[in-house]
Amino acid sequence: MGAVVFDLDGLLIDSEPFWRRAEIEVFATVGLHLTEEQTRQTMGLRIDDAVRHWWERSPWEGMAPPEVERAVTARVAELIESEGEPMPGARDVIALCRRLGIPMAVCSGSYAVVIEAALDRLGITEAMSAWHSAEWEPMGKPHPGAYLSTAAKLGVDPTACLAFEDSFNGAISGKAARMRVVAVPEPGAQGSTRWGFCDLVLDSLEDFDAAALRSLEGGTP
Repeated sequence: MGAVVFDLDGLLIDSEPFWRRAEIEVFATVGLHLTEEQTRQTMGLRIDDAVRHWWERSPWEGMAPPEVERAVTARVAELIESEGEPMPGARDVIALCRRLGIPMAVCSGSYAVVIEAALDRLGITEAMSAWHSAEWEPMGKPHPGAYLSTAAKLGVDPTACLAFEDSFNGAISGKAARMRVVAVPEPGAQGSTRWGFCDLVLDSLEDFDAAALRSLEGGTP
């Protein structure tokens, strides 16, 4: 395996609840009262795409969409810095890749401030050879641009990369970049047949080991 590329939110760090919490809090200030279930509709999208989703359906007065994006992002970074915890098995998979000498990177739809906060909170900044934010791409996931840019930063062909994702949009992004994809869906999304295009679907990163890695090596993404 040439490299392993990790998504971040909900995959390495248990931050998806922070995004839902931040979106509910910030959108409420402009009169849009979202439920937790509604916030799940935009899971895996870049924050500007998520804000646009709601703006198109229910335009508000007050803060402009870019201001809402910044407010949500800042709140998530704040919550990560104070409360962030690793997802089960995250540290073990990173340790496995380090032991095997496989370069690692993070490719996230989150903006840079969130990525930096999460890497620092988890203490894995030095373990990553690179990290990349879809903030710097013309389009966020499910477009493959962020993954292709991450592979370029690593100097590894995308077809030699293994991507780990917890969201459907993220898994599509990794596949569109011609990477092998391991999906670790959140509990409510497990068991769905829509993950069938992924190379491996796990209940948790705790289920990934050296044997699983070997089974994914070789072949065509």
